[in-house]
Amino acid sequence: MSKIGSYLKKHTEALVKDVGIEPACELTGKSKATLGRYYSDHEEHADRFMPIDAVAALEEAANYPHVTSALAELKGIGLSFDGSRRNREREGGVNSDVIALSQRFAMLMAEYQQSIEDGVITVNEAKRLLRETTQLQQVLIDMKIHLEEETS
Repeated sequence: MSKIGSYLKKHTEALVKDVGIEPACELTGKSKATLGRYYSDHEEHADRFMPIDAVAALEEAANYPHVTSALAELKGIGLSFDGSRRNREREGGVNSDVIALSQRFAMLMAEYQQSIEDGVITVNEAKRLLRETTQLQQVLIDMKIHLEEETS
């Protein structure tokens, strides 16, 4: 089995164990044996991987997105985990998103102005800028989801 396959299977197992085997069976509609094959390191199961819809269902119930995180790491991408799960319930619409986007951008610019006043951005100032940038990114994600919902 390839190193990538082995790595993904380990994270698939962590995901199933995070949710619990019985709840994982209910959420995915798969049997214990089938779920076990998805993370088995035996050669006869080397080409079996959990379908992405099953991964999404389990990660919604899990404490951490184990497989998504593993895929990102394999690509050299770092994820920022936000436990608030804001994408679960998206109230409002694109108009609300545009207003939130404007407000977040104004907050980022205010933070930047304050940080650059003395010509040096300190570590704490950089952390505050990063926090504002992450919040702005979340608003953009919400807006993207609203736009996709409106075009479907």
